Amino acid sequence: MPKADSGAGFSQSLERGLAVLSSFTPERPELGISELARMLALTRSTAHRYVATLATLGYLHQDEATRKYRLGPRVLDLGFAVLGSLELREIAAPHLRRLAETTGHTANLAVRDDTDAILIDRVRGRPCRYHQFEFSLHIGSRLPLYCSATGKTLLAFLPRQDIDRLLDTIDLTQRGPRTLTDRTALLAELEQVRRTGMAVNDEELENALRSIAAPVRSRSGSVVAAVNLAIPWSPVAMSELVALLGPAVQGAARQISARVV
Repeated sequence: MPKADSGAGFSQSLERGLAVLSSFTPERPELGISELARMLALTRSTAHRYVATLATLGYLHQDEATRKYRLGPRVLDLGFAVLGSLELREIAAPHLRRLAETTGHTANLAVRDDTDAILIDRVRGRPCRYHQFEFSLHIGSRLPLYCSATGKTLLAFLPRQDIDRLLDTIDLTQRGPRTLTDRTALLAELEQVRRTGMAVNDEELENALRSIAAPVRSRSGSVVAAVNLAIPWSPVAMSELVALLGPAVQGAARQISARVV
């Protein structure tokens, strides 16, 4: 483990804890205790002590099957202080504003963290359009992948083995009156999302709340985020809402994608 210059206020324990977190990369998303100990030149017991502390605090999560660890959801919380400089959020901001202004509905931008979609930006629609659930949402709010439009968008375009791995860890509980709690039905819905390039939530997450989402892609074609409109319930059929608002959502997603590296 690299040694930093120490001083009167230097904490070796903090240095080691941060070194543990820094060991996880996209190429190495899961690590075991022995691997961490070897990489950081620590004894196995010392590595286990740091890992156990970080897991208790939510910064690491242990996979029950492999017994290895991966970064936990609390790590993302550390980044919210600098969200204002996040490139994706900056790119999307004017398009979200335009989407909310032209439709009157709240526009959101979300990314995936494990089994959740996390809102990293949102622009509220007209006050008369608010649904009670909307008041409780904010930047940093988490929505389940399986029963939200943004979540289904972020889930649908993953490799099939990753979808199966995530669904193995998700309890498909009833959240709204139309939640898909059957895995086969959900997989069929995800296939529909891949075919149409658009996901819907018709009272699956919350009673009287609907939404439409579309994927934001990087230059390589991979889905890096999702744009959605949150729509309070009305007598209008979901198919009509998709026909009316879907093109605007997909248009905003395409415009954002065009600027994403």
